[in-house]
Amino acid sequence: MSVTPEQILSTLRAVRDPDLHRDIVDLGFVKNILIEGGAVRFDVELTTPACPVKEDLKRQCEELVKALPGVEQVAVNMTSQPARAVGGQRTELLREVRHVVAVASGKGGVGKSTATANLAVALARAGAKVGVLDADIYGPSMSLMFHVKEAPVIDERKKLLPVTALHGIKVVSMAMFSDDEKPVIWRGPMVSQMIQNFVHNVVWGELDYLLIDMPPGTGDVQLTLTQSAPISGAVILTTPQDVSVLDAKKGLKMFQRVSVPVLGVIENMSYFICDNCSKRHYIFRQGGGRRIAESLGIPFLGEIPIEPEVAEGGDAGMPIVERHPDSPAGLAYRRIAGALAASLSVLTATQGDVLGEFDLKWEGLKQA
Repeated sequence: MSVTPEQILSTLRAVRDPDLHRDIVDLGFVKNILIEGGAVRFDVELTTPACPVKEDLKRQCEELVKALPGVEQVAVNMTSQPARAVGGQRTELLREVRHVVAVASGKGGVGKSTATANLAVALARAGAKVGVLDADIYGPSMSLMFHVKEAPVIDERKKLLPVTALHGIKVVSMAMFSDDEKPVIWRGPMVSQMIQNFVHNVVWGELDYLLIDMPPGTGDVQLTLTQSAPISGAVILTTPQDVSVLDAKKGLKMFQRVSVPVLGVIENMSYFICDNCSKRHYIFRQGGGRRIAESLGIPFLGEIPIEPEVAEGGDAGMPIVERHPDSPAGLAYRRIAGALAASLSVLTATQGDVLGEFDLKWEGLKQA
């Protein structure tokens, strides 16, 4: 007797998404079941291509279905369709961008731009469509990080078309419009206007994630970005020592004050691994990022070790996730990208539940 779609779905209820805490059938992930004799094929459509447990979910599905009587072969196709976060009103040019993520810190010098570039590459390598907006007008660096020098093309509508870097990552940076050796000497209103242009006059197209490399601090430019761009959530970068953690905490509270969800904390320059003894050396103290996350009840996304290859890759326009993906820092960035994607999925699901409850209440009021 051939297995039925109902039996397959019933069996797959044992597979649970570890972040959303529901089974993949109730979540609507299982699609396109096809049965041909003893061969079964189906899709599992996740909420992100960067799901850190994708292979584990696939293995569970294969093992459970193959154990059903009459099943001889199982083919599971893992796909993804990131849900759109609520995160503010979207303009016409941002309508196809599912998630806008601010990568921020309260101070400079913590490696925020390097982290943004590597997270973008990690997400793109996982199959996501990614864009990077370099919002640091005074100190833009994404052109160097991705080795792109040409300026964006202006189309017939006078809109900017981003420059495409490795893995199809779309990049826009002030560095594309200015001389590398000349400083940008602008007053606040001019910077805010340029930020507005970056947000509203760039044709980003369809993206799963648009990462904004935020300038350091909590001033005018940061407020302009949070008020202009439909930010789904923010990631806070810090180094372990207290002076950095204190400033990171200020940046974190700024996003909370303007009602932007904080997706988690990343600790950069966490430790150095000695070549000779393989021991971890905590040069800038230990655990500051984890402490701030735990004290404020937000996720700690992970630690990034100090490696000379990180700086070398950034200077060469080849982020370490691309140049040495299996190095300690490369693996750390890849894990953090997965944790970030998972945090966004949880946030989107939570927003969806809240909106669903509102819709039900609204329908009840209308009927009454």
